[in-house]
Amino acid sequence: MSTTQQQGGARPKKESIIDLSRFVGKQIHVKFQGGREASGKLKGYDQLLNLVLEDTTEYSRDTEDSQKTRKLGLVVCRGPAVTIICPEDGHEPIENPFILAD
Repeated sequence: MSTTQQQGGARPKKESIIDLSRFVGKQIHVKFQGGREASGKLKGYDQLLNLVLEDTTEYSRDTEDSQKTRKLGLVVCRGPAVTIICPEDGHEPIENPFILAD
C-alpha cells in the first residue's frame, strides 16, 4: 500500500522552491510560453506560481525591430505558462535550491 493511500488518499503538499514574498508590491517582468511578455506590480502569488499583477503592460513583437505595448490593468497569470520572472529594478544572486545541504 502506498503512503498516499495510507494517509486517506491525501496528496503530499506541493511546495515552490521560489520565494516571491520579497517582490510583492514591486515591479516584475514576466515571460510566458509562446513568447508573450508582461510587466506589472506583483500583488500576490501561490505555490503553483499563479501571479496577480497590477498596472500590467503587455509587450509583443511584430517583427524583430518593432515592439507593441498595451495596458492590461489587473491580470491573473497562470503559473504553468510562466517561464521567467525577474524584478524590474535589477537582479540579485540566489542560492541554488538544487544543491543538497550537508
